[in-house]
Amino acid sequence: MKAILALEDGTIFEGQHFGAPGECIGEVVFNTSMTGYQEVLTDPSYKGQIVTMTYPLIGNYGCNVEDFESNGPKVEGFIVREYSSYHSNWRANFSLGDFLEKHGILGIQGVDTRALTKRLRTRGVMNGIISTKDLDPASLVAKAQAFPGLEGTDLVKQVTCQAPYLWETHESSKIQNEEVDLQLPILNPKRRDIPSQFNVVAMDFGAKMNILRRLSLYGCKITVVPAHISAEEILSLKPDGIFLSNGPGDPVDIPYVVETVRRLISTKPIFGICLGHQILGLAFGGVTYKLKFGHRGANQPVKRLATGRVEITCQNHGYCVDIDSLAGKNITITHINLNDNTLEGMQHEELPIFSVQYHPEASPGPHDTDYLFARFIELMEVEKEK
Repeated sequence: MKAILALEDGTIFEGQHFGAPGECIGEVVFNTSMTGYQEVLTDPSYKGQIVTMTYPLIGNYGCNVEDFESNGPKVEGFIVREYSSYHSNWRANFSLGDFLEKHGILGIQGVDTRALTKRLRTRGVMNGIISTKDLDPASLVAKAQAFPGLEGTDLVKQVTCQAPYLWETHESSKIQNEEVDLQLPILNPKRRDIPSQFNVVAMDFGAKMNILRRLSLYGCKITVVPAHISAEEILSLKPDGIFLSNGPGDPVDIPYVVETVRRLISTKPIFGICLGHQILGLAFGGVTYKLKFGHRGANQPVKRLATGRVEITCQNHGYCVDIDSLAGKNITITHINLNDNTLEGMQHEELPIFSVQYHPEASPGPHDTDYLFARFIELMEVEKEK
């Protein structure tokens, strides 16, 4: 079936549909990962966005029930150069096309993704629309231009949990599927016997499952709470530490979360990732801004300033904390992106609080930054000994 992608600047790409037919609209972004498309599709941070994969062949290893980052795909649409309808992998349970169709996600293949990515890098991310039912380019461009965009929209409330729950690696983390019912894997077998030593409250702004798995494997008993919960409710759970998760959208659009985190500062050790990092930046009195085309991929070089070591990281964000806005606020910059010198990590000079902009949980991506979970454990150990 023919499909058309139209951008708000009038650019048109024709291709073929796969997945579910219909029409979708959102912010068009690109991801440079060579693998991990299932993790990308199910990452709640992509809510409201149409994702372009720059790697040219997608779908060749299919999809499985073990690599979900949430309960299903969160992207609005999916763009690839060539979709492989035939998959070959011993872990696969179904094809990528079947996965998208089952969850109502529209995909388009046959697109010149190199040209599209260059367009986005030059002009910045743009609103776009994919359709199989409206094939009039002028009509589609008009729809893309009329789309109000994501700014000013609270996307977190669309992906956060609705009530607190206890994360259990062998129970709550199980994915239910009509054909199969398999447990999520233990990623580090050496840590599977570590008992739960620390009570961690994880604020869910769209948390990836693999972050919770990593915390669990490091000896954390995790209570996941919704984004709208109050600081007093969090502290009533008597946590040893507080985790601020990743999530979609502009942190400025969730001031209620920023105020909650501001009230939690000085109470417990805090570890933030991605959106959680940006929220901490705002809570400390900093400023965030939108990047031209964001950082999305599993190959972003980041320098750890304390050691000079360059880490290859997995990233997915469109906003950033302004380094200069943190001056005079007792914040030390710990990590810098080597592509554009933007802020990738920070820590408080007096309080047990730190955060990173990238994703250290390696799903998809490298394992260079797994040490950050161990650091969180160390901070909680120190606080418990006081």
